[in-house]
Amino acid sequence: MRTLIVLTLLAVLVMAATCYESRESMESHEYFNPFLNRRRANDFIQADTRLRAITQERIRERSKAHHEHQRELCEDYYPCEQYAFRHGYAAAYKHYFGRRRTK
Repeated sequence: MRTLIVLTLLAVLVMAATCYESRESMESHEYFNPFLNRRRANDFIQADTRLRAITQERIRERSKAHHEHQRELCEDYYPCEQYAFRHGYAAAYKHYFGRRRTK
């Protein structure tokens, strides 16, 4: 009978030592409220930098410089491109597209 009581006390002590919740684990606010609100949920997740770079590229494509737009137009038209090899893209654009007037 004594051995049964001693083994029971020993089992209770082992269980108390291994299952004790330390103060450090209680400090975590996730212990009391495991769910985060939507605003705090994104605080620790960084946006994907590749996605940001792709977005910036798309914005740059929409707002090109005037001379870059002219150069692309000249590159698409073969005679203008050939003229540009000898005289430059500005002169080629002016030669082939400069006479056009928009209404």
